[in-house]
Amino acid sequence: MKQCQLTIPSVIYAGQGSIAKIAEIIDKERAENILIFTDKGVKNAGLCDAVERVCARVSYKVIDDLTAEPAVNDIERVITEAGGTKIDLIIGVGGGSVMDASKLASIIMGADYTLRNLLKNSSIAKKHIKTIMVPTTCGTGSEATCNAIVAIPEKESKQGIVNNCMIPDYVILDVNMIAKLPPKIIASTGVDALAHVVECFTSKKATVLSDTYARQGACKIFRNIRKAYNNAADLEAKSEMMIGAFYGGVAITGSGTTAVHALSYPLGGKYHIAHGVSNAILFAHVMAFNKDACIDRLAQLCDTVYPELSNKSVDQKADYIIGEIAGIVKDTNIPITLKEFGVKDDDLDFLVQAGSQQTRLLVNNCKELSLDDIRYIYKKVM
Repeated sequence: MKQCQLTIPSVIYAGQGSIAKIAEIIDKERAENILIFTDKGVKNAGLCDAVERVCARVSYKVIDDLTAEPAVNDIERVITEAGGTKIDLIIGVGGGSVMDASKLASIIMGADYTLRNLLKNSSIAKKHIKTIMVPTTCGTGSEATCNAIVAIPEKESKQGIVNNCMIPDYVILDVNMIAKLPPKIIASTGVDALAHVVECFTSKKATVLSDTYARQGACKIFRNIRKAYNNAADLEAKSEMMIGAFYGGVAITGSGTTAVHALSYPLGGKYHIAHGVSNAILFAHVMAFNKDACIDRLAQLCDTVYPELSNKSVDQKADYIIGEIAGIVKDTNIPITLKEFGVKDDDLDFLVQAGSQQTRLLVNNCKELSLDDIRYIYKKVM
Protein backbone atom coordinates (compact mmCIF):
# COMPACT_ATOMS: atom_id res chain seq x y z
CA MET A 1 0.00 0.00 0.00
CA LYS A 2 1.37 3.40 -0.95
CA GLN A 3 1.73 6.04 1.74
CA CYS A 4 -1.29 8.29 2.10
CA GLN A 5 -2.83 10.84 4.42
CA LEU A 6 -6.30 11.94 5.43
CA THR A 7 -7.00 15.02 7.53
CA ILE A 8 -10.48 15.27 9.00
CA PRO A 9 -12.28 17.55 11.48
CA SER A 10 -11.38 16.87 15.11
CA VAL A 11 -14.92 16.37 16.42
CA ILE A 12 -18.09 15.48 14.50
CA TYR A 13 -21.53 15.45 16.08
CA ALA A 14 -24.33 13.79 14.11
CA GLY A 15 -27.98 13.06 14.73
CA GLN A 16 -31.24 14.91 15.10
CA GLY A 17 -30.96 17.69 17.67
CA SER A 18 -27.16 17.66 17.75
CA ILE A 19 -27.13 21.44 17.24
CA ALA A 20 -27.38 21.65 21.05
CA LYS A 21 -23.79 20.41 21.24
CA ILE A 22 -22.66 23.95 20.44
CA ALA A 23 -23.16 24.75 24.15
CA GLU A 24 -20.58 22.12 25.10
CA ILE A 25 -18.15 23.47 22.51
CA ILE A 26 -18.51 27.02 23.83
CA ASP A 27 -17.73 25.80 27.33
CA LYS A 28 -14.82 23.65 26.18
CA GLU A 29 -13.25 26.50 24.18
CA ARG A 30 -14.09 29.08 26.85
CA ALA A 31 -15.43 31.26 24.07
CA GLU A 32 -16.74 34.68 25.08
CA ASN A 33 -17.05 36.35 21.68
CA ILE A 34 -18.54 34.39 18.77
CA LEU A 35 -18.90 35.32 15.11
CA ILE A 36 -21.70 33.61 13.16
CA PHE A 37 -21.60 33.60 9.36
CA THR A 38 -24.79 32.83 7.43
CA ASP A 39 -26.85 34.23 4.55
CA LYS A 40 -30.26 35.88 4.21
CA GLY A 41 -31.96 32.71 3.00
CA VAL A 42 -30.78 30.64 5.94
CA LYS A 43 -31.51 33.46 8.41
CA ASN A 44 -35.00 34.10 7.05
CA ALA A 45 -35.79 30.38 7.16
CA GLY A 46 -35.13 30.44 10.89
CA LEU A 47 -32.24 27.98 10.67
CA CYS A 48 -29.95 30.26 12.63
CA ASP A 49 -32.41 30.63 15.51
CA ALA A 50 -31.29 27.50 17.36
CA VAL A 51 -27.64 28.51 17.00
CA GLU A 52 -28.32 32.02 18.28
CA ARG A 53 -30.27 30.67 21.26
CA VAL A 54 -27.28 28.58 22.31
CA CYS A 55 -24.89 31.51 21.77
CA ALA A 56 -27.07 33.97 23.72
CA ARG A 57 -25.18 33.09 26.91
CA VAL A 58 -22.10 34.88 25.52
CA SER A 59 -21.47 37.83 23.20
CA TYR A 60 -22.07 37.04 19.53
CA LYS A 61 -22.40 38.81 16.19
CA VAL A 62 -24.23 37.59 13.08
CA ILE A 63 -23.12 38.44 9.56
CA ASP A 64 -25.92 37.38 7.24
CA ASP A 65 -25.28 39.22 3.98
CA LEU A 66 -22.98 36.72 2.32
CA THR A 67 -23.70 36.28 -1.38
CA ALA A 68 -24.01 32.96 -3.15
CA GLU A 69 -20.82 31.94 -4.94
CA PRO A 70 -18.91 34.84 -3.28
CA ALA A 71 -16.22 36.77 -5.09
CA VAL A 72 -12.94 37.99 -3.58
CA ASN A 73 -14.35 41.43 -2.77
CA ASP A 74 -17.39 39.87 -1.04
CA ILE A 75 -15.17 37.86 1.28
CA GLU A 76 -12.94 40.86 1.96
CA ARG A 77 -16.01 42.98 2.78
CA VAL A 78 -17.52 40.61 5.34
CA ILE A 79 -14.17 40.00 7.01
CA THR A 80 -13.68 43.75 7.30
CA GLU A 81 -17.20 44.06 8.67
CA ALA A 82 -16.39 41.45 11.31
CA GLY A 83 -13.15 43.14 12.37
CA GLY A 84 -12.50 45.29 15.41
CA THR A 85 -13.54 42.71 18.00
CA LYS A 86 -11.60 39.81 19.43
CA ILE A 87 -13.29 36.63 18.22
CA ASP A 88 -12.86 33.33 20.07
CA LEU A 89 -14.95 31.09 17.83
CA ILE A 90 -16.43 31.24 14.32
CA ILE A 91 -19.61 29.35 13.42
CA GLY A 92 -20.60 28.86 9.79
CA VAL A 93 -24.32 28.11 9.35
CA GLY A 94 -25.21 27.56 5.72
CA GLY A 95 -24.14 26.02 2.44
CA GLY A 96 -20.73 25.87 0.83
CA SER A 97 -20.33 29.60 0.27
CA VAL A 98 -21.03 30.41 3.92
CA MET A 99 -18.76 27.68 5.22
CA ASP A 100 -15.96 28.62 2.83
CA ALA A 101 -16.19 32.25 3.97
CA SER A 102 -16.12 31.10 7.60
CA LYS A 103 -13.00 29.04 7.02
CA LEU A 104 -11.30 31.91 5.23
CA ALA A 105 -12.17 34.27 8.07
CA SER A 106 -10.57 31.84 10.52
CA ILE A 107 -7.23 32.14 8.77
CA ILE A 108 -7.36 35.82 7.73
CA MET A 109 -8.70 37.61 10.81
CA GLY A 110 -5.67 38.65 12.85
CA ALA A 111 -3.22 37.65 10.14
CA ASP A 112 -0.52 39.73 8.49
CA TYR A 113 -1.52 38.51 5.01
CA THR A 114 -4.63 39.11 2.89
CA LEU A 115 -7.00 37.01 0.83
CA ARG A 116 -5.22 38.23 -2.31
CA ASN A 117 -1.95 36.95 -0.86
CA LEU A 118 -3.55 33.54 -0.31
CA LEU A 119 -4.72 33.39 -3.91
CA LYS A 120 -1.07 33.62 -4.92
CA ASN A 121 0.28 31.30 -2.23
CA SER A 122 -2.08 29.44 0.09
CA SER A 123 0.77 27.72 1.94
CA ILE A 124 1.31 30.82 4.10
CA ALA A 125 -2.06 30.39 5.82
CA LYS A 126 -2.35 29.73 9.55
CA LYS A 127 -5.46 29.20 11.64
CA HIS A 128 -6.14 32.01 14.09
CA ILE A 129 -9.67 31.16 15.25
CA LYS A 130 -11.33 27.78 15.78
CA THR A 131 -14.41 26.94 13.73
CA ILE A 132 -17.71 25.08 13.93
CA MET A 133 -19.41 24.15 10.66
CA VAL A 134 -23.17 23.60 10.55
CA PRO A 135 -24.22 22.63 7.01
CA THR A 136 -27.77 23.49 5.93
CA THR A 137 -27.62 21.59 2.63
CA CYS A 138 -26.80 17.99 1.78
CA GLY A 139 -24.04 18.44 -0.69
CA THR A 140 -21.08 20.77 -0.60
CA GLY A 141 -18.89 18.84 1.82
CA SER A 142 -17.22 22.11 2.80
CA GLU A 143 -17.71 21.16 6.46
CA ALA A 144 -15.04 18.48 5.99
CA THR A 145 -12.53 20.01 3.60
CA CYS A 146 -9.44 22.19 3.70
CA ASN A 147 -10.67 24.06 0.60
CA ALA A 148 -12.40 27.38 0.07
CA ILE A 149 -13.59 28.44 -3.37
CA VAL A 150 -13.84 32.08 -4.40
CA ALA A 151 -14.86 33.75 -7.64
CA ILE A 152 -12.28 35.92 -9.41
CA PRO A 153 -14.34 38.50 -11.36
CA GLU A 154 -11.46 39.76 -13.50
CA LYS A 155 -10.77 36.19 -14.67
CA GLU A 156 -14.48 35.27 -14.93
CA SER A 157 -13.68 32.03 -13.14
CA LYS A 158 -13.11 30.55 -9.68
CA GLN A 159 -10.09 29.50 -7.69
CA GLY A 160 -9.62 27.20 -4.76
CA ILE A 161 -7.54 28.10 -1.72
CA VAL A 162 -6.27 24.90 -0.14
CA ASN A 163 -4.52 24.50 3.20
CA ASN A 164 -5.00 21.89 5.93
CA CYS A 165 -5.32 24.63 8.54
CA MET A 166 -8.81 25.30 7.16
CA ILE A 167 -10.07 21.89 8.24
CA PRO A 168 -12.95 22.72 10.62
CA ASP A 169 -12.45 21.97 14.31
CA TYR A 170 -16.05 20.93 14.93
CA VAL A 171 -18.83 19.74 12.61
CA ILE A 172 -22.51 19.36 13.44
CA LEU A 173 -24.61 17.21 11.13
CA ASP A 174 -28.16 17.79 12.34
CA VAL A 175 -30.89 16.67 9.93
CA ASN A 176 -33.20 19.31 11.41
CA MET A 177 -31.12 21.86 9.52
CA ILE A 178 -32.18 20.35 6.16
CA ALA A 179 -35.64 19.08 7.11
CA LYS A 180 -37.36 21.85 5.11
CA LEU A 181 -34.77 22.16 2.38
CA PRO A 182 -36.50 22.78 -0.98
CA PRO A 183 -36.31 19.85 -3.42
CA LYS A 184 -34.44 22.04 -5.93
CA ILE A 185 -31.61 22.56 -3.43
CA ILE A 186 -31.61 18.90 -2.38
CA ALA A 187 -31.12 18.07 -6.06
CA SER A 188 -28.29 20.48 -6.87
CA THR A 189 -26.33 20.03 -3.65
CA GLY A 190 -26.98 16.28 -3.62
CA VAL A 191 -25.60 15.84 -7.14
CA ASP A 192 -22.62 17.98 -6.13
CA ALA A 193 -21.96 15.52 -3.29
CA LEU A 194 -22.38 12.62 -5.71
CA ALA A 195 -19.79 14.19 -7.99
CA HIS A 196 -17.41 14.44 -5.03
CA VAL A 197 -17.52 10.74 -4.24
CA VAL A 198 -17.39 9.51 -7.84
CA GLU A 199 -14.64 11.93 -8.86
CA CYS A 200 -12.58 11.13 -5.76
CA PHE A 201 -12.92 7.39 -6.34
CA THR A 202 -11.77 7.72 -9.96
CA SER A 203 -9.07 10.34 -9.24
CA LYS A 204 -5.41 9.64 -9.94
CA LYS A 205 -4.77 10.60 -6.32
CA ALA A 206 -7.30 8.16 -4.82
CA THR A 207 -5.96 6.22 -1.84
CA VAL A 208 -7.15 3.36 0.34
CA LEU A 209 -8.24 5.97 2.91
CA SER A 210 -10.14 8.26 0.55
CA ASP A 211 -11.68 5.20 -1.14
CA THR A 212 -13.30 4.13 2.12
CA TYR A 213 -15.19 7.40 2.46
CA ALA A 214 -15.92 7.70 -1.27
CA ARG A 215 -17.45 4.20 -1.38
CA GLN A 216 -19.65 4.70 1.66
CA GLY A 217 -20.64 8.19 0.54
CA ALA A 218 -21.61 6.80 -2.87
CA CYS A 219 -23.82 4.15 -1.24
CA LYS A 220 -25.68 6.72 0.80
CA ILE A 221 -26.15 9.26 -1.98
CA PHE A 222 -26.99 6.98 -4.92
CA ARG A 223 -29.51 5.12 -2.74
CA ASN A 224 -31.16 8.12 -1.10
CA ILE A 225 -31.09 11.20 -3.34
CA ARG A 226 -34.31 10.40 -5.17
CA LYS A 227 -36.06 9.56 -1.87
CA ALA A 228 -34.94 12.83 -0.28
CA TYR A 229 -35.97 14.80 -3.37
CA ASN A 230 -39.41 13.19 -3.75
CA ASN A 231 -40.48 12.98 -0.11
CA ALA A 232 -40.00 16.05 2.08
CA ALA A 233 -40.95 14.02 5.17
CA ASP A 234 -38.28 11.35 4.68
CA LEU A 235 -35.80 12.50 7.31
CA GLU A 236 -33.98 9.17 7.19
CA ALA A 237 -33.11 9.71 3.52
CA LYS A 238 -32.10 13.30 4.22
CA SER A 239 -29.93 12.21 7.12
CA GLU A 240 -28.22 9.65 4.88
CA MET A 241 -27.64 12.39 2.30
CA MET A 242 -26.10 14.65 4.94
CA ILE A 243 -23.71 11.93 6.12
CA GLY A 244 -22.92 10.99 2.52
CA ALA A 245 -22.08 14.61 1.69
CA PHE A 246 -19.76 14.76 4.70
CA TYR A 247 -18.04 11.55 3.57
CA GLY A 248 -17.59 13.14 0.14
CA GLY A 249 -15.90 16.12 1.74
CA VAL A 250 -13.55 13.83 3.66
CA ALA A 251 -12.71 11.96 0.45
CA ILE A 252 -11.76 15.27 -1.17
CA THR A 253 -9.11 15.92 1.48
CA GLY A 254 -7.41 12.63 0.66
CA SER A 255 -7.97 12.45 -3.07
CA GLY A 256 -9.44 15.46 -4.89
CA THR A 257 -12.08 16.16 -7.48
CA THR A 258 -11.32 16.01 -11.17
CA ALA A 259 -12.54 17.30 -14.54
CA VAL A 260 -16.21 17.70 -13.59
CA HIS A 261 -15.37 20.36 -11.03
CA ALA A 262 -12.55 21.82 -13.14
CA LEU A 263 -14.82 22.47 -16.11
CA SER A 264 -17.67 23.73 -13.95
CA TYR A 265 -15.67 26.62 -12.46
CA PRO A 266 -15.89 28.89 -15.54
CA LEU A 267 -19.65 28.27 -15.64
CA GLY A 268 -19.99 29.63 -12.13
CA GLY A 269 -17.43 32.38 -12.53
CA LYS A 270 -18.76 33.93 -15.78
CA TYR A 271 -22.43 32.87 -15.95
CA HIS A 272 -23.12 32.55 -12.21
CA ILE A 273 -24.62 29.10 -12.62
CA ALA A 274 -25.03 27.48 -9.20
CA HIS A 275 -22.10 25.21 -8.43
CA GLY A 276 -24.17 22.06 -8.02
CA VAL A 277 -26.10 22.71 -11.23
CA SER A 278 -22.98 23.30 -13.33
CA ASN A 279 -21.48 20.08 -11.98
CA ALA A 280 -24.69 18.19 -12.71
CA ILE A 281 -24.79 19.38 -16.33
CA LEU A 282 -21.25 18.14 -16.96
CA PHE A 283 -21.14 15.10 -14.68
CA ALA A 284 -22.32 12.19 -16.85
CA HIS A 285 -20.56 13.53 -19.96
CA VAL A 286 -17.20 13.78 -18.20
CA MET A 287 -17.54 10.29 -16.74
CA ALA A 288 -18.51 8.88 -20.15
CA PHE A 289 -15.42 10.53 -21.63
CA ASN A 290 -13.27 9.12 -18.80
CA LYS A 291 -14.81 5.64 -18.94
CA ASP A 292 -12.04 3.85 -20.84
CA ALA A 293 -9.47 5.13 -18.32
CA CYS A 294 -11.42 4.26 -15.16
CA ILE A 295 -13.74 1.44 -16.21
CA ASP A 296 -12.51 -0.88 -13.45
CA ARG A 297 -13.01 1.79 -10.79
CA LEU A 298 -16.54 2.53 -12.01
CA ALA A 299 -17.29 -1.20 -11.92
CA GLN A 300 -15.95 -1.44 -8.36
CA LEU A 301 -18.18 1.45 -7.37
CA CYS A 302 -21.14 -0.36 -8.91
CA ASP A 303 -20.28 -3.50 -6.91
CA THR A 304 -20.30 -1.42 -3.73
CA VAL A 305 -23.52 0.50 -4.38
CA TYR A 306 -25.48 -2.10 -6.34
CA PRO A 307 -24.25 -5.57 -5.28
CA GLU A 308 -27.35 -7.03 -6.92
CA LEU A 309 -25.63 -6.35 -10.27
CA SER A 310 -22.58 -8.48 -9.46
CA ASN A 311 -23.29 -10.85 -12.36
CA LYS A 312 -22.95 -8.04 -14.92
CA SER A 313 -19.78 -7.46 -16.93
CA VAL A 314 -17.27 -4.75 -16.01
CA ASP A 315 -18.41 -2.73 -19.02
CA GLN A 316 -22.07 -3.05 -18.05
CA LYS A 317 -21.36 -2.01 -14.47
CA ALA A 318 -19.46 1.09 -15.58
CA ASP A 319 -22.27 2.01 -17.95
CA TYR A 320 -24.81 1.50 -15.17
CA ILE A 321 -23.07 3.99 -12.89
CA ILE A 322 -22.85 6.58 -15.68
CA GLY A 323 -26.48 5.93 -16.57
CA GLU A 324 -27.53 6.37 -12.94
CA ILE A 325 -25.72 9.71 -12.78
CA ALA A 326 -27.61 10.92 -15.87
CA GLY A 327 -30.86 9.43 -14.53
CA ILE A 328 -30.56 11.16 -11.17
CA VAL A 329 -29.97 14.53 -12.86
CA LYS A 330 -33.04 13.97 -15.02
CA ASP A 331 -35.24 12.65 -12.20
CA THR A 332 -34.42 15.63 -9.98
CA ASN A 333 -35.23 18.10 -12.78
CA ILE A 334 -31.82 19.74 -12.99
CA PRO A 335 -31.15 21.40 -16.38
CA ILE A 336 -29.07 19.26 -18.71
CA THR A 337 -27.81 21.95 -21.11
CA LEU A 338 -26.37 25.44 -20.84
CA LYS A 339 -28.90 27.08 -23.16
CA GLU A 340 -31.21 28.41 -20.47
CA PHE A 341 -28.28 30.14 -18.78
CA GLY A 342 -27.48 32.30 -21.78
CA VAL A 343 -24.36 30.41 -22.82
CA LYS A 344 -23.86 30.70 -26.58
CA ASP A 345 -21.76 28.87 -29.14
CA ASP A 346 -19.59 31.99 -29.35
CA ASP A 347 -18.62 31.43 -25.70
CA LEU A 348 -16.99 28.09 -26.45
CA ASP A 349 -13.48 29.47 -26.93
CA PHE A 350 -13.63 31.23 -23.56
CA LEU A 351 -14.87 28.10 -21.82
CA VAL A 352 -12.16 25.93 -23.33
CA GLN A 353 -9.39 28.31 -22.31
CA ALA A 354 -10.80 28.97 -18.83
CA GLY A 355 -11.48 25.29 -18.20
CA SER A 356 -7.99 24.28 -19.31
CA GLN A 357 -6.50 26.62 -16.70
CA GLN A 358 -8.02 24.64 -13.81
CA THR A 359 -4.88 22.54 -13.58
CA ARG A 360 -5.16 22.00 -9.81
CA LEU A 361 -8.06 19.63 -10.54
CA LEU A 362 -7.34 18.52 -14.09
CA VAL A 363 -4.11 16.83 -12.96
CA ASN A 364 -6.27 14.54 -10.81
CA ASN A 365 -8.35 13.36 -13.76
CA CYS A 366 -7.71 9.74 -14.73
CA LYS A 367 -7.45 10.80 -18.38
CA GLU A 368 -5.50 13.77 -19.70
CA LEU A 369 -7.71 16.33 -21.42
CA SER A 370 -6.46 18.20 -24.47
CA LEU A 371 -8.04 21.47 -25.57
CA ASP A 372 -9.98 19.51 -28.18
CA ASP A 373 -11.22 17.11 -25.49
CA ILE A 374 -12.41 20.01 -23.32
CA ARG A 375 -14.15 21.54 -26.34
CA TYR A 376 -15.83 18.19 -27.06
CA ILE A 377 -17.23 17.98 -23.53
CA TYR A 378 -18.51 21.55 -23.49
CA LYS A 379 -20.15 21.08 -26.91
CA LYS A 380 -22.03 18.11 -25.45
CA VAL A 381 -23.85 20.42 -23.02
CA MET A 382 -24.34 23.49 -25.21
